[in-house]
Amino acid sequence: MHRFLVISHHTGEDCVRALKETLAIGYLTHFDWGCKDGAHTGWAVLEAEDKAQAILSVPTFLRPSAQVVQLTKFAADKVHAMHIK
Repeated sequence: MHRFLVISHHTGEDCVRALKETLAIGYLTHFDWGCKDGAHTGWAVLEAEDKAQAILSVPTFLRPSAQVVQLTKFAADKVHAMHIK
């Protein structure tokens, strides 16, 4: 399994729909939401096999604009061994 950051933007007009559809697919509590501060976006860190599986946490009408980023943790010894180009 890999870890992914899922970013799902929606408009204020679509906010209730986005929340209800995310609830319906079982991912509402996986996301942190900025809606009450005017930033109509959900952020989640999820484990999934690949990006295609991670995007399934987003309602279908929001998937075209959603972002899925595979996350990597770097160990200190690996960073020290890296070279600047």
